[in-house]
Amino acid sequence: MPNTLMAGKRSQDWANLVLAVCLFLSPWVIGFASDTTATWNAWIAAVVLGALAVATLSAFAEWEEWANMVIGLWLIVSPWILGFMANVNAMWTHVILGVLVAAIAAWAVWDYRHHMHA
Repeated sequence: MPNTLMAGKRSQDWANLVLAVCLFLSPWVIGFASDTTATWNAWIAAVVLGALAVATLSAFAEWEEWANMVIGLWLIVSPWILGFMANVNAMWTHVILGVLVAAIAAWAVWDYRHHMHA
């Protein structure tokens, strides 16, 4: 794997780690900590996302990026599935961070597969 590809992966993984921290802190920073469903959803997703980012930083595995994609998609749909879409702060925080996580995961998978055959 070329060094430039590895550097790109590391930046994607660091971005996911930063997003995980943002997601974990979001109930207090954005102001939806009183909504326990949204808060617990953010915390659980953030811990899983952060653990995957740390694991991928130490040893890349494509499945971890697919797992990140699932987490991102879950964050996007969870306000409707868990019923906290009326809490606008929580809903938009989950949707925006979910889109970012899913986009970074898609980029990482595309980058890996594109350079794997180059």
